[in-house]
Amino acid sequence: MPSFKVDTSTAVVFVAAAPAPKLVSKQTGERSMDRDTGAALCTVGLLISDEGEGNLYQVTVPETGLPEGLAPGMPVRVIGLKARDWENTFNGQSRHGISFRAVALTVGV
Repeated sequence: MPSFKVDTSTAVVFVAAAPAPKLVSKQTGERSMDRDTGAALCTVGLLISDEGEGNLYQVTVPETGLPEGLAPGMPVRVIGLKARDWENTFNGQSRHGISFRAVALTVGV
């Protein structure tokens, strides 16, 4: 599936939820890994506000792209944010949505 660049250059971005390990399986605790670099992946909740509208997004970021001490309320810049649509069927149920992935986050506005 193709991915699309998301421009956050005019947005204000804050951490809404601290980074948490992204798991392949909750039962086994197996971590999701970046296929290209082998880096462990995390999910970070970001509040992105632009043009008078704010939305909460769950963004996947490699651990290597996360600054130390990232905590809720901190302003951040998002590097290389992309959106990708997805669809799958599990137990006969069709699900779909949009996933967000960034190369890195940096602290500050």
